[in-house]
Amino acid sequence: MKAVLDTNVLVRHLTADPPEQGRRATAFLARAEELLLPDLVVAELVYALESAYELERPRVAELARAVIAFPAIVVLDETLLLRSLELYERERLDFVTSYLAASAERSGVGAVASFYRSLESFPSVRLIEPA
Repeated sequence: MKAVLDTNVLVRHLTADPPEQGRRATAFLARAEELLLPDLVVAELVYALESAYELERPRVAELARAVIAFPAIVVLDETLLLRSLELYERERLDFVTSYLAASAERSGVGAVASFYRSLESFPSVRLIEPA
């Protein structure tokens, strides 16, 4: 089967919460042919694992990388997602800000318009603060 994958299937698979849905999600992922994983779903997965399940940042990044590497998973830009996870884990920024910084790097734009000053610490990204 081919489908766009929702966050809740991944959360159930990774946490087995609730157990019955966890088993079903794991079985579904094991037999899937091709599942498109939108970047937005990765962001939501990171948020859910951090907030609802209170997992530590390195574990969240590890699980997200494992999901991206799953044989049936297809992402639009694996390099961008992996760089986002690297920045998220290393720089201790929220995932969306890490994704924006990685997008600025990857696209060649090199700048992010934001009020989030922690972006100033990235040598490869220029912060443009709206005046």
